[in-house]
Formats: sequence, C-alpha cells, structure tokens
Amino acid sequence: MAAHRKPRQRTLPGTAARFSATLALAGAATATAFEGPGYAAPAPDDVRAGADRLYREAEAATEEYNGAKEKAERAHGEAEALRDEAARRTERLNASRNTLGSFATAQYRAGGLDPALRLVLDSDPSRYLARAELTERIGDRQTAAVAAVRRQMRELEQVRAEAGARLAELEKQRARADRHRAAVRKKLAAAEALLARLSPGERAAYAGRDEVPADRAHRDAVRGAPAVAAPNPRAAQAVAYAHGALGKPYVWGATGPSAFDCSGLTQAAWRSAGVALPRTTYTQIDAGRRVPRSRLAPGDLVFFYSGVSHVGLYIGDGRMIHAPRPGAPVRIAPIDQMPFAGATRVV
Repeated sequence: MAAHRKPRQRTLPGTAARFSATLALAGAATATAFEGPGYAAPAPDDVRAGADRLYREAEAATEEYNGAKEKAERAHGEAEALRDEAARRTERLNASRNTLGSFATAQYRAGGLDPALRLVLDSDPSRYLARAELTERIGDRQTAAVAAVRRQMRELEQVRAEAGARLAELEKQRARADRHRAAVRKKLAAAEALLARLSPGERAAYAGRDEVPADRAHRDAVRGAPAVAAPNPRAAQAVAYAHGALGKPYVWGATGPSAFDCSGLTQAAWRSAGVALPRTTYTQIDAGRRVPRSRLAPGDLVFFYSGVSHVGLYIGDGRMIHAPRPGAPVRIAPIDQMPFAGATRVV
C-alpha cells in the first residue's frame, strides 16, 4: 500500500502573496483588525490595489442594488394600480349583482301561475299580451345580466391574481435589494479598513489620483461648457448639469441633486435635458446608439470594466465627468484611467 503523504503547500511569491493576504484580511476586517503581534503591514501598493478591487466590487453590487430597487418600485406601482382596478371592478360586480337581485324579486312577486291560464283569466287579453312581451324582454335582459356577472367575476379574479403576482415580485426584489445593500456595505467597510493602513499623505494621494488638475477643472466648471462643442442642445444641457455637479459627494444609490453614484449622475444629467435614462449602468448602455471610442462626442455615456459596472459622461478632449467612489467627489478625469467597455450616444 502506498504511503499517504501530506501535500506540500505552495506559496505565492513577493507582491502576489502580500496582495492575497491583504484581501483575505480585508474580507473580515474592522478598522482595528490588522493590529496584533507578528503582523507585517501590507505595502502601500498592495493596499491601494486591494481597495481598488473592493471599490469595484462595491460599485457592481451598487448597480445590482439600484436595479433591484427600481424593479421593486415598479412592482409596487403596478400592484397599487391593480388593487385600484380590483376595487373598481368589485363595485361594478356588486352593482350587477344588485340588478340580478331585483330580477329575482320581481319573479318571486309574480308567482308561478301558468301563462295560458293568466291569459284566460285576465279581463283585458290585449293588456296581458303586452305584458308577456315585456316579460320576455326582461328575461333576455336577465340572461345578459347573468352572463355579465360571470364575466366580471372571472375578470376580477384575474386582476386579483395579477396583483398577487406583482406583490410577490415586489417582495422578491426587496429581498434582492437587501442582499446587495449588505454586500455594498461589507465591501466598503473592508476597503476603508484597508485604506486606514495608509499614512494621511498616502491616503490623500489615493483619493486625488487620476483627477484632472483642480485649476483646469475649476476653469471648465466656471466656463460651463467643454472644450469640444456638444452635438446638440440636449447633450450640451447634460454636460452643463454634470459640470454643475463637480465636487458633490459620491453616495451609493444617490441620484442627486446633492449627491450621486456613477449611474445616478448620468441619469440626473440627462434628466435635466428632458431625457429619461434607466437607472443602472447595465441598462444605460442600451439606452441609445453605440458609438466607437474614436467617435465620442460630449454627452455620450462612457462605460468601463468587463461587467459594465461604471459610467461617466464624456465632455470632450479625452475626458469625462463621473462619480468615482466613496470619498472621491464628482470630478473630471481622463477616460483612459479605467478599462474601456463601450459608449452610447443617447440622442
């Protein structure tokens, strides 16, 4: 029998090992979880790389949260509309039932006397024949009323079933939003725990990296227009709105006017121009006509990462305005600072 040997554990070399350890610690860390004897502080580059990854994962979870929240709101509105419709149909059904009740009462009062005998006994046969014709018409109306009640009952049950389905969808999307909200908070807390290992200067450099110099951003903001002219008035208005949002904080799930996440900023910018964009990055990319990077124009939506988890508003000259991440306010930045995933021209 062959001897069982304990497999040799493989180690990762250099930076890869430190990066792996940093991420593993970040997953369960609080701000003080890195303390303790024998712990070697991660290198600043590893901290920044780990924080970048966690922020990207948090942003992807944010977009999933935004999508679930949007679907929940839509399901809630549809459920309320169906409830109102069910109430109206119930009122109409009750009115139809009351009509049937009046028919039944009239028949009861008329009794069950044979029609031929009534003709013989009636002192005025012509008057009886007129009444008989009226009775026949009433019978036709009663048949139609019964059919209407049955139809209304079926329709009411269908509306109630649809309302129930919308309420079930509402609960499903609320639960989905709650899961993604918890994921966002966990990722952000882990990123903050990592960044707490940096010195104040290193952290300030991390927060301000890849940003167009402040004097240039300020000059553009005051001017209120990009260096490249927008192709139409609506695109110009969207860009002007984005300029007005410079410096406002990133808050995940926010759509303005005082704070934004990335897709919330682009949605608000185009809403100011009278165009309704969907809420999430992965739906906004299909909200217009795709354009190649070489043909970008101010107002175009530019998307990043393979999962289309980030979006900015192109303003020309290779730059965009976007809401980067928590701790980094709305700013102007070059579009080549992240992996480019595509672009969409809204109008």
